[in-house]
Amino acid sequence: MNIFLDPNVAYLVLVVGFVLGVLALLTPGTGFVEIGALLAILLAGYSIYSLPVNTWALILLVVGVVPFFLALRKFKQWYWLIPAILSLIVGSIFLFKLDSGAPAISPLLASIVSPLATIFLWFVGRKTIDAMKTRPNQDLARLIGMIGESRTDIAMDGTVYVGGEEWSARSEKKIRNGSQVKVIKREGLVLLVEPV
Repeated sequence: MNIFLDPNVAYLVLVVGFVLGVLALLTPGTGFVEIGALLAILLAGYSIYSLPVNTWALILLVVGVVPFFLALRKFKQWYWLIPAILSLIVGSIFLFKLDSGAPAISPLLASIVSPLATIFLWFVGRKTIDAMKTRPNQDLARLIGMIGESRTDIAMDGTVYVGGEEWSARSEKKIRNGSQVKVIKREGLVLLVEPV
């Protein structure tokens, strides 16, 4: 376990745990990501518990999340990522203290890992927000008013082709096979149609 007491390794494990934790929240259900996140966070917790931490650097890391969320919520305002990345880099470099006062984490490592992790999480977060805002493809209300074609004779019930799919249909008027129909109402997965 002594390898996890190296500040650079502890930092990498902490970042991996955080990224996997966010991915587990955004894409729940697989189990693998959740287990990986839990394992990495436990190992990072051991490292943080065992290594001396700069409180101001930890606060800077937490504060860096605020502009990240602003960039995440407003797609056109991606420039909020710049202060987020800068605060994450500085907070990461000085997260752990050394007796000499020198940075415990390699500035080069923090300058590569922090921006990559931040941009990756921003990209995944934006895609998740876009997916939540997307209108479902199976919006059955859109069928009302559409024109289709009867695939069978429709007396009380039959089949019609509307919106690229075949549907069960009912009509109060008799409709012949191959005639055009208009959807006037929907009851569950049955379309009420009338001749055009």
